[in-house]
Amino acid sequence: MDDRLFRNAMGSFATGVTVITTENEEGIHGMTANAFMSISLNPKLVAISVGENAKMLEHIQKAKKFAVNILSADQQKESMQFAGQLKDNPYEVSFTTHQGLPIIEDSLANVTCELHSQYVAGDHTIFIGHVTGVILTERDPLLFFQGKYRDLKELEQQ
Repeated sequence: MDDRLFRNAMGSFATGVTVITTENEEGIHGMTANAFMSISLNPKLVAISVGENAKMLEHIQKAKKFAVNILSADQQKESMQFAGQLKDNPYEVSFTTHQGLPIIEDSLANVTCELHSQYVAGDHTIFIGHVTGVILTERDPLLFFQGKYRDLKELEQQ
């Protein structure tokens, strides 16, 4: 099967946008990801998927904890910054701390986790996090669909 066909099919699944954050002795680290899901209610577990070539892989393995920042509709620049799309014109991201982890302010939701387990699957590592804290706000989500950022207002107009 052609790689482009597979990517296009996966891009047809509309997702929210997250930035995964962690901190170790080297500082705060972040990575944009849409590979995030809830796994279990009891115990409260979530999963993220990180590519084998991503720097974030080692940062999470060292820190043994991470936060999932679910971005709101007005946080596209935050997503682009951590996706490496603003290298020529970096965007200053505002962090605060929750449960000992850096989180992005004004996100739709922040979920802090301690590393529960990890599994290598193909060219990614799936990290299962035990949820230690949640912050939830009332905002519209930032969405990603067919390779483009979207928002609810745009989709409602179509």
